[in-house]
Amino acid sequence: MKIINERISCKTKGNPDLIDITKELVDTLSSVRLKKGNLTVFVIGSTAAITTFEYEPGLIKDVQDFYDKLIPVHKHYAHDQTWGDANGFSHLRAALQGPSLTIPFEGGRLILGTWQQVVLAEFDNRPRQRQIVVQIIGE
Repeated sequence: MKIINERISCKTKGNPDLIDITKELVDTLSSVRLKKGNLTVFVIGSTAAITTFEYEPGLIKDVQDFYDKLIPVHKHYAHDQTWGDANGFSHLRAALQGPSLTIPFEGGRLILGTWQQVVLAEFDNRPRQRQIVVQIIGE
């Protein structure tokens, strides 16, 4: 059994940026040449998240609209008083979605559905340079 840690760097545009990182994960898994195990994706930071959905324009818009309705950008949040950065909404969105996702792999390939992609969700109110940790455990 091996444990391998890799990193992916990703520049975002700020909220509501949803970025398909599936290809980067596939390439990372391919480069380590393990056949079966689990790949965990973790975004560093408290204003971004990792999720999975069918990455197509309609659903991208639906996901953005969902977050706007559930946790509005222009509402006052207590966190905004602490630092004055007006990004309380981004912390709540990221906390709700979560920073990580674990995907099994077999035959050196991620086990994902036909239309399932892995997505970095940027919720912060400004562009960011995100670091994504990819930990692969397998043989």
